Amino acid sequence: MIRPDAIANRRAVIDRRALADSLADGLARCSDFAARRALLADTLRGALLAGRTEIAERLEAHPGRGLELAAAQSFLTDQLLRLACDTVVSSLYPLANPTQAERLALAAVGGYGRGQMAPFSDVDIVFITPWKQTPWGEQVIETLLYLLWDLGLKVGHATRSLDDVVRLAKADMTIRTAFLETRFVWGDQALFTEATTRFRREVVAGTARAFVAEKLAERETRHKRMGDSRYVVEPNLKEGKGGLRDLHALFWIGRYLHEVDGVIELVDKGLLTAAEFRQFRRAESFLWSVRFMLHQITGRAEERLTFDVQRELAARLRYASRESMSAVERFMRHYFLMAKTVGDLTGLFLAHLDESTARLSWLPSLTRRPSRLKGFTLRRGQIGLPSDDFFRADPVRLLEMFALADSEGLTIHPVAMRTAARDAVLIDDRVRRDKTANALFLGVLTSPRDPEAVLRSMNEAGVFGRFVPDFGRVVAQMQYDMYHHYTVDEHTIRAIGLVAKIERGDLKAEHSLSSAIIHQLNDRRLLHVAVLLHDIAKGRGGDHSLLGADIARRLCPRFGLKPAETETVAWLVEYHLLMSRTAFKRDLSDFKTILDFAAAVASPERLRLLLLLTIVDIRAVGPGVWNGWKAQLLRELYEAAEEVLRLGHKQSGRAERIAGRQQALRAALDWPDDRFAAYVHRLPDSYWIAEAPDVLIANAALVAQADDGEQDDADAGSADDAAPLAIACTPDPTRGTTLVSVYATDHPGLFYRIAGAISLAGGNIFDARIHTTRDGMAIDNFVVLDPLGQPFAEASQLARLKRSIEDVLTGRIRLADRLAARPLARRKAELFGVEPRVLIDNKASNRYTVIEVNAADRPALLFSLTNGLFQNRLTIHSAHVATYGEKATDTFYVTDLTGAKIDNPARLKQLEKRLLALAGGAPPRVEALAEAAE
Repeated sequence: MIRPDAIANRRAVIDRRALADSLADGLARCSDFAARRALLADTLRGALLAGRTEIAERLEAHPGRGLELAAAQSFLTDQLLRLACDTVVSSLYPLANPTQAERLALAAVGGYGRGQMAPFSDVDIVFITPWKQTPWGEQVIETLLYLLWDLGLKVGHATRSLDDVVRLAKADMTIRTAFLETRFVWGDQALFTEATTRFRREVVAGTARAFVAEKLAERETRHKRMGDSRYVVEPNLKEGKGGLRDLHALFWIGRYLHEVDGVIELVDKGLLTAAEFRQFRRAESFLWSVRFMLHQITGRAEERLTFDVQRELAARLRYASRESMSAVERFMRHYFLMAKTVGDLTGLFLAHLDESTARLSWLPSLTRRPSRLKGFTLRRGQIGLPSDDFFRADPVRLLEMFALADSEGLTIHPVAMRTAARDAVLIDDRVRRDKTANALFLGVLTSPRDPEAVLRSMNEAGVFGRFVPDFGRVVAQMQYDMYHHYTVDEHTIRAIGLVAKIERGDLKAEHSLSSAIIHQLNDRRLLHVAVLLHDIAKGRGGDHSLLGADIARRLCPRFGLKPAETETVAWLVEYHLLMSRTAFKRDLSDFKTILDFAAAVASPERLRLLLLLTIVDIRAVGPGVWNGWKAQLLRELYEAAEEVLRLGHKQSGRAERIAGRQQALRAALDWPDDRFAAYVHRLPDSYWIAEAPDVLIANAALVAQADDGEQDDADAGSADDAAPLAIACTPDPTRGTTLVSVYATDHPGLFYRIAGAISLAGGNIFDARIHTTRDGMAIDNFVVLDPLGQPFAEASQLARLKRSIEDVLTGRIRLADRLAARPLARRKAELFGVEPRVLIDNKASNRYTVIEVNAADRPALLFSLTNGLFQNRLTIHSAHVATYGEKATDTFYVTDLTGAKIDNPARLKQLEKRLLALAGGAPPRVEALAEAAE
């Protein structure tokens, strides 16, 4: 807390004495209560506006002085409250002879009590009374609260008697914590002193251990709620891990134990060193500068650094672009490094607390030197150092300490971590070339135990980045997009942890195939090293896959890998996106897709490694990115490619697979032989290859339902001669998606109409397969998710989806009008520049022209593109949508109306131009949208 007298020229913020004199003159001329109250309100409002303007100007001139500005905001609030209280008591509700019961003290609590406020922070106050509230006290408090509300302040308030203070603080930890930071503002100071004395004597005394345990548990819960990482790309700077609340928790614990008034006093109490206090103050000042500016930009009490404010924050805090890092990336990297500092301080603070009070550990306070710890000590069950120069004597011990933590299942004492962070600079090229050091590092990296925790500790100490300088370049590096949830280093460490979990069988229920094949690897080390290096070249301004492969060729020999092993790792790094791109962007029922992928992979061992690398890479992106649909596509691609690599590059057993699927369907259906034979005859061979067995069963039931209904109408002599239309919307819990199947008369434009109808219902299409029967009907299958990436599962959602498709296909609604009238909310994707790109490939498939469109994701994008393809007289055979945050990649397998590829250069150029315009946001042609029932 900065003392008020440390605020530069504080009378420019508010001069209470001058305001009080002016107000007194005005009040003397007021004839009644209403006029006096109105004058007081106007005076306070003017002072608040003037003070905020002065603080805003100081923020503009000195954006890095966050702590001083927070103190100035608190000072402004103090003076307004004192002025209001003095006036209310002396002019509005004066008492000639107040009784003992008519005493009142106003205290600030919480953040306001600390003397730190952002522009839109709550004004948390408590009115303290001796005993039960009096009518006079009620009038004063009510008037004051209404005045503050009239000023537009958000006030958190309570009225407590002395007994209430004690009783409620004992019962509620939140109230106890808030009162812990109470600060006198106005009124009867003796009453306030009595309240704080009783609070200390009757609430705090003898409860320190319980309070500390509660605060630490509360901290862990809060971290989990906020993502349990300080490296999320849209962090909460107040409540998130490494944020202001973590610093507050340290001060609360210190204040509870030692009755300190400021953080500086924790140095004298042995809970922080002088250097640690400077780190505390530096981190606090930075976070307050960001918070203050964030409130100013958003005009509200916003605590989350969302993408839409990060660029402006970087500009206003005067960050500039450097080399390959933009200003916003440099700002966010600075933020993450400060969050790391807060984490380091927390560990050291708790270590000092443990050493000085012995209240956080049940272990004896003995320091031992077990022989198996190779010279390290055991301090309260944690690895410690025998002397301050232990690492200087042999820097390889910096790696050895983390290897011991892994092999012995121990944590490292925070003091040892601090020493490691200090001595990490000792790691030079000699240490990096040392065979023992590299063996120790590789042992941690490939550990089957908990490499994630140990590598994260190694990263926190700075040892990781010093030993692998290329990794050091991505520490705290933000991936500025909507797809990645973590910084590059955090993403990588999480991915390594996922490898260990799969290997231990912890994820067997979700990854049964991976849990099996990981134990078939010839050398598991290659997978761990590839995971470490797959994103190591991000932020260098080129293709990170190619650059990463070059780094792998340089680093792997140092780690002790042989030339052949090095080449395998380099290949995995270079092609680590190949499997996901193929699975999510290509038609896996097109055999050439499988052949091309298998040719690139070339060996079953690489295929196994690539599948595992792909899975952990996707899962480590962040929560909600992995789902059952992606798992199915990757498994399908793996199994098809594995068959090709095992049996050769010829399409083996196609007829047998078709016959097998037909026989399985026959067994699942209770149909007469002649009906089933007729159904099989209607459908092309490609249908039986493209669809999964459960989809085949669902489609057969849908067709039977529609055909039986049509026959019933004919038998009854119905006048309704409309073509059959059947729609089924079925949630698929296994894949985490909803299957939408449409059976209708085939006609041009059917696909884009269905796509538009699904978009109207709030659905996003992720995959689509279009099949035409030999008698002119269409069976179209769509894989759909809601806007939050969840399946449509509620009955009302499914009914809305079905009704929307039915209304569009029967002509009951005009699709163009509904889409044009639909309000489009501003999306985060608009904050990122995604350059539209169209790739047309006639070599990816033997039968189809493959068109890939990359664009900024937006509602109805698929509808616009499919309408554009319809306008260009193309037939869509399948569509595949992959979304990466703000970027969408839509892939279409198309032919012309005769079923041939599009190979005319002029037509291809015209098609590319039109799709580029649509991808960039051009509206579809209106004349194409005049749907009518056909």
